Amino acid sequence: MAITIKDVAKLAEVSPATVSRVIADHPKITPKTKRKVRQAMEVLGYYPNFQARNLVVQKSKAIGVIMENSTTLAFQNPFFPEVLRGISVSAHQSQYGLYLSTGATEQEIYEEVVAMTQGKRVDGIILLYSKIDDKVMDYLLANGIPFSVVGRPYTRPEAISYVDNDNVAIAKQVVGYLVSLGHRDISFVGGASDFIVSADRLSGYRQALDQAGIPFSPDYVVTQEEMEGHEQQAIRNLMERKNPPTAIVTHDDLVAYEVISYLEDLDIAVPADVSIVGFNNHTLSSHLKPPLSTVDISIFDLGVEAANLVLEKINDGKAAPRNIIVPATLIERGSCQSL
Repeated sequence: MAITIKDVAKLAEVSPATVSRVIADHPKITPKTKRKVRQAMEVLGYYPNFQARNLVVQKSKAIGVIMENSTTLAFQNPFFPEVLRGISVSAHQSQYGLYLSTGATEQEIYEEVVAMTQGKRVDGIILLYSKIDDKVMDYLLANGIPFSVVGRPYTRPEAISYVDNDNVAIAKQVVGYLVSLGHRDISFVGGASDFIVSADRLSGYRQALDQAGIPFSPDYVVTQEEMEGHEQQAIRNLMERKNPPTAIVTHDDLVAYEVISYLEDLDIAVPADVSIVGFNNHTLSSHLKPPLSTVDISIFDLGVEAANLVLEKINDGKAAPRNIIVPATLIERGSCQSL
């Protein structure tokens, strides 16, 4: 005979209605009662029919997770598995599943978001990026769909729940660190110029130079667009300038790995000839020779907080937008040296 809610209620010594509320993770049920009911479910081997329940309450119990490009490309970057790990921990605690975007182009991603929200496949959305003039974000805002963003929104940040690092401040700290080592010719190899994180880190770079009394030179800035398909030549051009940089700040550890490889091809040694700092503190970074100086941006925590924010909006449509700044830490390793 199939185990029912009434059987669970009898063993837990609560009402069937309380069991239903525990299954729904109702906030008014005390943690003690939730533990007692869940223990009874486990003892009896009771598994709620979430599909049937979700049809009744018109909830999918799923969160859509939207990447900046296709999953094939995204998972080449260690940032995404780690931020998804953080999202998964929070989602699991609230018995939510994840629905990953698979679109390969901006238009495909937009169409997929519209389909998953209009088709009630998800109850909310997490954007793992923030970029200028993003029609996905515009669509979510215009239609009142619960969502959160990893990154500072390009528009109306006061109206959007988001989690981010203080990318301006940490970039200033990185450049200030290089200045303290005696460097004045400092290059910035950034990400795509339409992404807010790239703009914020470039802003921090410029502010730090200004603070140190070092004139800003556009010649020392290399964007992703300039490098696209011509990465090796872009680094060669940078290092063949009249006053080549003695230090390079890269947008991401992956970019730093590439730059170091191109420098080796040019017989330029790190850190003897040029110091280099990355961002994101990927696992491999501590194992390079020399180990890469980098910024730990607490990727896991970014994922946890992004999920908490969207669940907050899903559970309470009137919840005020919140923004959370997660700490970032400069990690000094062997890829930088004093002049």
